[in-house]
Amino acid sequence: MENENNKTNIGRREVIKGLGLGATGTFLGAANPAVAGVYEAATKALPPLTITNVKAISTCPHGIELIVVKVETSEPGLYGLGCATFRQRARPVISAVNDYLNDFCKGKSVDNIEDMWQTAYVSSYWRNGPVLNNALSGLDQALWDIKGKRANMPVYQLLGGKCRFAIPCYSHASGNSPEAVADDAKRIMDEGYKYVRIQMGGYGAAGVASVPDFKAKGFGMPDDNYMDPYFYMKSVPEIFAKTREVCGERVELLHDIHERLQPNDAINMIRKLEEYRPFFIEDPFSPENIGYFRQLRQQSSVPLAMGELYNNPHEWVGPMSERLFDFIRIHISQIGGITPAMKVARLGEAFNVKTAWHGPGDVSPVGHAANAHIDFAVWNFGIQESVNFSDTLREIFPGSPFMKDGYMYVNEAPGLGVDINEKLAAKYPIPEKQLNGWTQLRMHDGTPVRP
Repeated sequence: MENENNKTNIGRREVIKGLGLGATGTFLGAANPAVAGVYEAATKALPPLTITNVKAISTCPHGIELIVVKVETSEPGLYGLGCATFRQRARPVISAVNDYLNDFCKGKSVDNIEDMWQTAYVSSYWRNGPVLNNALSGLDQALWDIKGKRANMPVYQLLGGKCRFAIPCYSHASGNSPEAVADDAKRIMDEGYKYVRIQMGGYGAAGVASVPDFKAKGFGMPDDNYMDPYFYMKSVPEIFAKTREVCGERVELLHDIHERLQPNDAINMIRKLEEYRPFFIEDPFSPENIGYFRQLRQQSSVPLAMGELYNNPHEWVGPMSERLFDFIRIHISQIGGITPAMKVARLGEAFNVKTAWHGPGDVSPVGHAANAHIDFAVWNFGIQESVNFSDTLREIFPGSPFMKDGYMYVNEAPGLGVDINEKLAAKYPIPEKQLNGWTQLRMHDGTPVRP
């Protein structure tokens, strides 16, 4: 037996030596050209590539400004796409990409994504806010797209491979009464969804309550929205009760406060929802009121989701490590792309915080694909917001993710799997002025409400 072990060990040493990894320290195959040839053939790939151009592509086919970054390389025809959509400030993002990132990136390697992210992040010296983070996200996602194409693999394979066959999603039920909300939730369940977010009216039940005093007095602007906190707090338990009555216990129900209540009002309302077993309640507090999470945790066991407005790690590392909420609800382009989002997901795994990436209609199909590729790969995935693209968007963005029976799928192509028809995108230019006014919400006397 001892002789056999000696022979095995000698054989292993000879293999290592033959691979050029022995005491000589020479590179692979230097001592064995035959092995080097086999290795080279098995790992044949494109030579090192550099970035030749970075540009922003904008389009607005349905009144929602979408921004995509295209990174072109020294290999003709090989490029990557990434989402940089920040519709509230679309033009500054375009400028950040075209006027700054392009010059910063030209001539650099497409391979070193982490290095590119870190150096671009600090290139403005002051740490980034939403405009620069979205520009950086477009670059970052495009580099991952290129890496997947070079490897001939979907990006999720580069992130560790699939943990699930598809991405479970929730859809949105709404209406102007509890009965209408419940009926809409039942319709969504009939489409195959197991998770449904229920809202009455706009966020905070805006648009459902009576005419406010500030409008009668001519205060504010004519299109400003109105919120009645008492009406809203009373309505939410009612829509949960009616939806449970109509849809039963098997469906998972979600709701988004959208930071529109004072902290103690939010705590009291959430306590009343416990009997309806919410899957989660989203954004109970604004980022300015993050300290109230400790008080809420002491008073309620309802699962919580938070993070849509977060910009940098200083906002999420502490609360996640303290387990103050159960789902991290970050908008991936808002924090800078796939690279930081994977770090957030890994942090969440350590503290049993699940992912629930923000995925509304003002995210491009490229951005939704980025969400999905991360969703496939991370073990602590929680839920994903669904999206259904119009035929026009699918024509502009061939290869977009798609929904079936409450699950999101990607097309399994190398990279993120989504392309862009630039000529068609150009037929839908973004407007000269920003037309989105849903953030303009006021109380009875006209006091602004933070979203």
